[in-house]
Amino acid sequence: MKHPLERFRYCPICGSSEFQENSEKSKKCGKCGFEFFMNPSAATAAFIVDEQGRVLVVRRSKEPAKGTFDLPGGFCDIGETSEEGVMREVKEETGLAVTSVKFLFSLPNTYLYSGLDIPTIDSFYLCTVENAACAEAHDDAADVVWVPINELEPELFGLQSISKGVAKWLSENV
Repeated sequence: MKHPLERFRYCPICGSSEFQENSEKSKKCGKCGFEFFMNPSAATAAFIVDEQGRVLVVRRSKEPAKGTFDLPGGFCDIGETSEEGVMREVKEETGLAVTSVKFLFSLPNTYLYSGLDIPTIDSFYLCTVENAACAEAHDDAADVVWVPINELEPELFGLQSISKGVAKWLSENV
């Protein structure tokens, strides 16, 4: 695997080209001494289960994995908690307001964005929402689908960590 900072050739502080790999997760400037660490970005995913025992899934409208199933969720914004991030992402993708959030587990991941593999840490939550029947596809969701828990198939989820997360959740809850 290529170093995640390979494409970063110049020091963001002084602009020097002496910006070299220093460790598995950092580059350091030979001129000014600045060291930059590539730590995982925070991402979220929501399990939303309705009264009929169905899980809300979205169909991705964008790459990567366009057209495959996904859980509502996405990247956290600066200044936002992970819980706030999952609540915002659910609202943006489905129009649903989250009323409670419970952390379940996290998984490491790599997310391909604009040709760059971004390391992420994906946090999975069990979320309760208002008016679940009102879910509609918005933002980067092409469709919303309620799938009975016993019919969830992890391999239909196009992103590796989401597929693994669905499999883990099913093994612990079904």
